[in-house]
Amino acid sequence: MAKLTIPEEELMYSGHMACLGCGAAHAMRFTLKGLGRKTIMTIPACCWAVIPGVLPFSCMGIPTLSTAFETTGASISGVKAALKARGIDDVTVVGWAGDGGTADIGIQALSGAAERDDDVIYFMYDNEAYMNTGIQRSGSTPIGAWTTTTPVGKTGEWEKSLKKNMVEILVAHRIPYAATACIAYPEDLIRKVRKVKEIKGFRFIHIYAPCPTGWKFDPSRTIELARLAVQMRIFPLYEVENEVYKINIKPKKPTPVIEYLKMQGRFRHLPQEMIDKIQQDVDREWERLLKMEELTAGL
Repeated sequence: MAKLTIPEEELMYSGHMACLGCGAAHAMRFTLKGLGRKTIMTIPACCWAVIPGVLPFSCMGIPTLSTAFETTGASISGVKAALKARGIDDVTVVGWAGDGGTADIGIQALSGAAERDDDVIYFMYDNEAYMNTGIQRSGSTPIGAWTTTTPVGKTGEWEKSLKKNMVEILVAHRIPYAATACIAYPEDLIRKVRKVKEIKGFRFIHIYAPCPTGWKFDPSRTIELARLAVQMRIFPLYEVENEVYKINIKPKKPTPVIEYLKMQGRFRHLPQEMIDKIQQDVDREWERLLKMEELTAGL
């Protein structure tokens, strides 16, 4: 019998309220397998404020604290300080927020916690828009993507705006560890979660979590789409530990990005020149990442 590479214990139970094919639900399930029971998690306004269920019921097997949209970084700092005051040092404190609550509304509190190097872990699950409140554009929405605030046929600055690179923003804070992860590669995700549990200081993991509802694709293809994003270098898997870069998966012959784009209704309107630009952006970012890995290899 083959050796199991993913822990069997489930800390996210059935009966949750996620949409069909929800990438964020997969992200939480795998992350909890890496974190274990001795974890306290804070969750701001986001899809995951709803997914656990209506009180007094919850699909979560760990204590969770609901917080305001902008306060994830502050809340985990406060929980960690409270535990320290009580002499409790064997509980992992985690913030779990979407891209809107991280890249936009919560970035101030996130930056403060990172600057202080608080001993906490921050997870950003990225479905690339404000999905819980109606599919509005966030700072993590890809260039050219349809949302309810970037409608097809309307031009604006959003068409020129690349999504924020949150890992690089956190690396600039000189934190001990930052990484990307993807639900299509659970072993890599769980390995990174277990790794950051053993690191002291502020740690950040950005998890790619497709949203069938907002991205307009067949819910049965969530994992396929997530895998394509990595294999096409749209969402590279890498980690930065003490400013040293390591790419975890290096696809040798990536398929053109159009194969990824045409799976999603949110990109259906794009002209060829925009598709070409997206391909150029992806290629340029990959080359930059390769150079960063080479430059920091000897540090």
